[in-house]
Amino acid sequence: MAVSHKGDILVENILTSKTKALKINLNKNIYGTFSEIGAGQETVRHFFRAGGSSGTIAKAMSAYDKDFSDAIYGIEDDKRYVTESRLKKMLRHEIQLIESRLNRHKHPDKMYFSYANTVATIDFAKQFKGHGWVGIHFQLSPHEQHNEIVLHLRFKQTDATLQQETLGRLGVNLIYGAFYHNDNPKDLISSLYDNIEIDEIEIDMINFSGPRFTYVDNRLMSLQLVKNGMTNAVMFNDSGKNLLPAQELYKKNILALRGRFRPVTKVNMDLYEESQKLFFADKRVDQNRTRTIFEITLSNLKNEGEINERDFLDRADLLCSLGQIVMITNFQEYYKLVEYFGEFTNEQIGFAMGADSIMNIFDIKYYHNLKGSILEGVGKLFSHNLKIYLHPILDDADNTIIDSNNLKLNHRVKELYAYFKTSHKIIDITNYRIEHMKIQAPDVFKKIRTNEKGWEAMLPEGIAETIKFKGLFGYKK
Repeated sequence: MAVSHKGDILVENILTSKTKALKINLNKNIYGTFSEIGAGQETVRHFFRAGGSSGTIAKAMSAYDKDFSDAIYGIEDDKRYVTESRLKKMLRHEIQLIESRLNRHKHPDKMYFSYANTVATIDFAKQFKGHGWVGIHFQLSPHEQHNEIVLHLRFKQTDATLQQETLGRLGVNLIYGAFYHNDNPKDLISSLYDNIEIDEIEIDMINFSGPRFTYVDNRLMSLQLVKNGMTNAVMFNDSGKNLLPAQELYKKNILALRGRFRPVTKVNMDLYEESQKLFFADKRVDQNRTRTIFEITLSNLKNEGEINERDFLDRADLLCSLGQIVMITNFQEYYKLVEYFGEFTNEQIGFAMGADSIMNIFDIKYYHNLKGSILEGVGKLFSHNLKIYLHPILDDADNTIIDSNNLKLNHRVKELYAYFKTSHKIIDITNYRIEHMKIQAPDVFKKIRTNEKGWEAMLPEGIAETIKFKGLFGYKK
């Protein structure tokens, strides 16, 4: 047994890597191959050392040389090796070899698997910490179709040897989880950090597929990564497939809209459509290299202190029905979000928001955790290539329009705000509909649950029909 940290929680009675490897080795029906590229044969090493590996390991290989790797698995279109496509070719090539080379009649009870990883560890200059793809293709019954778990990791350690050792432990955890935690994917995800500290690696994408995982919604698996502190941001597309943020955002222009979207309303779509027009009007923005993201923070998913997974999926279904990319983050402060985007791109970044949000940004209380207070926070926010597209709001007191010209700010920050406004970092959305600005999502949500008349007219085209058809947000006929 061992002790491990998961987030801020001390977890006891975690099986050691050796114990997990030995249990796999002693299961006479588990049999497969290991193919590891880029960081040594760190995973299979655990199985060799645990003992009893002859009944588990069919083959262990490491096609380090690029020409040999290409000869075995083929050449990638982009000529890269540390990719999801490469990993899947490795997994499927190796499982096909097992199936073709072994006689099923001779091994009727064997459950075949192929484990693979393709990684790049830290470079000599220690500027690029490294990342990698890890996966397993496996059976849980001899005559069943194969299942697959694929994940992406980013190394946090600054020593190549330590990264290799961590990768080995992660591989053992994944293989053990595939065979012994497959009935509970949430536990499987949590177990990936057994004997691994949370500050050693980041897992920022995971996808489950196959007959044993037909019930798994991979968007919920993404949510688990953020909830468990394994990563700060995850993405999925309109078909519900999890995406790798680094891949999707690399050298892209980014327009982000933050909200609860419970549900998405006409004012949300006004903000989206008008901000996008202004964003694309910028000569530096290439529409073909732009990602528009609907972002929901973890705190905005919490109702009464807990995250309701059904409620999360309801919001996701609506945004996906509009063809949008959704991002879930743990960045409550906007400057942290823009810093995150800055890891992947130096192109134009745009935030679309209401006037109430920018008043929070220029509120000193928003930066109580920073030594430099608001100056540091706002400096970080605008240090990247950022513009804010501001949608006005209605003042509840006197029904007047509040935009960038009459924000209610503390006198201590007015000059700071004026600097960024005159620098054309804050741009007003002037094409707005006052009648839509009166729509409040909490009121719409309440009307949906009670089936009060009129809520349909407050939502974008097609959204009401989706809510009714799927019974979202507690809607009942």
